[in-house]
Amino acid sequence: MTGTQRREQLIEIGRALFAERGYEGTSIEEIAQRAQVSKPVVYEHFGGKEGLYAVVVDREMTVLMSMVTESLTRNRSRIRVERAALALLTYIEERTDGFRILVRDSPMSAEEGTYSSLLNEAMRQVGKLLTGDFSRRGLHPEFAPLYAQALVGMVATTATWWLDRRTPSKEDVAAHLVNLCWNGLIGLEADPKLGEPPVSE
Repeated sequence: MTGTQRREQLIEIGRALFAERGYEGTSIEEIAQRAQVSKPVVYEHFGGKEGLYAVVVDREMTVLMSMVTESLTRNRSRIRVERAALALLTYIEERTDGFRILVRDSPMSAEEGTYSSLLNEAMRQVGKLLTGDFSRRGLHPEFAPLYAQALVGMVATTATWWLDRRTPSKEDVAAHLVNLCWNGLIGLEADPKLGEPPVSE
């Protein structure tokens, strides 16, 4: 096995173990044992468990970010929302181990390369789209970031719920998410107010 092949093997083994047991529950010993190498080989490639974890998280973030970003930068507004929801669900379906790793608490204090940083980037992009849309429709564009938080949060929370269920299909989940958020967006009031509080007896 070449050095590059060995590195890829260790990344795949680490990815599976981190997804199954989390960062704390995974040891260099077990990674080495599954790869049928000595511990120094793992240290040579990654410097330790944290280095391997960082590579795994970085790769998963790159894949997920590219899927979500591409879906948000093409097509018309409703199609963008559909594609973004479907991109996240497709990522979960195709790279379940990767998603499990991303949604766990990271042992590193890095602000970049985490699931929350991905969601923040998605919120920024959605907020930008909504700002233009709100301005065209006579709505208050300064509230676009609030709506972006709500929309991305709704999709992310539902995607996490779907992770272990896988039913209904990802297409049905995306369609229902879009039904709720799109039809809600279509009927937005320009100046929403809370209803009158009930009169106490």
